[in-house]
Amino acid sequence: MDRKILTILIMLAIGMSACTPAGQITPSGPINLTDGLDRAVSLEGPAQKIVSLAPSNTEILFAIGAGEQVVGRDELSDFPAQVLTIGSVGGSMGQYSTEAILALQPDLVLATELNAPELVKTLEDLGLTVYYLNNPTTLEEMYKNLETVAQLAGRQTEAEVLIRSLKTRVAVVDEKIAQANSQPAVFYELDSTDPAKPWTAGPGSFIDLLLARAGGENIGSQLDSEWAQISLEQLVVLDPELILLGDAMWGVTAQDLKSRPGWESLSAVKNDQIYPFDDNLVSRPGPRMVDGLEQLARMLHPELFS
Repeated sequence: MDRKILTILIMLAIGMSACTPAGQITPSGPINLTDGLDRAVSLEGPAQKIVSLAPSNTEILFAIGAGEQVVGRDELSDFPAQVLTIGSVGGSMGQYSTEAILALQPDLVLATELNAPELVKTLEDLGLTVYYLNNPTTLEEMYKNLETVAQLAGRQTEAEVLIRSLKTRVAVVDEKIAQANSQPAVFYELDSTDPAKPWTAGPGSFIDLLLARAGGENIGSQLDSEWAQISLEQLVVLDPELILLGDAMWGVTAQDLKSRPGWESLSAVKNDQIYPFDDNLVSRPGPRMVDGLEQLARMLHPELFS
């Protein structure tokens, strides 16, 4: 990109960001949207008090500058760090405290596909306004979710700046990966409770999408469902060159994997190409997906990012 054009774009982004002072909600009239359950959702204006029922929604709200409007969050929301100062309304085992949510008197409860439609109806029957946000299946749909949440929270200006930044970062990755001469076969482990048949990400999952965009070949893409178990026999045949431990967050290590009977024949094990990976970057459909893409691209193609 021409340096002058890049400078102009940066100045425009800064200028737009300055239009709305930090911490100030963009004024607007009534908001009328249709949510992921095909329900009409209306607000008199941007929500001032929001309860988030999913980590991805919480991360979106903070990323667009609406963190100060979040008055309640689900138990699993832990990013950014200041989220932990906000009271929890439950949800670690899918059980939420409707009493705690009601006590917060929110203008808006932001739900997602982690939440059962029955919960949405229960909250709606209690007189609460609930917006159900569908999980995106592409980065472009993720940007659209940012725009939707920004409209609900009155943070359109911040969201526009964020989205431009995310798209620029993705374009850099795309440009570099276009120069790759190979597509390493990757096994992404989600759960090895049964080490002879661990869970992985199959076709249609966001992990599958990001691995492909990062210049890799997800061996799980050959399975039959979005989340599936893969047998050791299948792994031996597909023979991954790289193994990423999404379950490292639960304490699984490369040494644990190496000690599993039969795994020693895999190329990734022979060549010591086993790495922990922060699963939150690819399993929470929010702006940190771009962080995940960047990290995956560097791991799969370090020669392009030196």
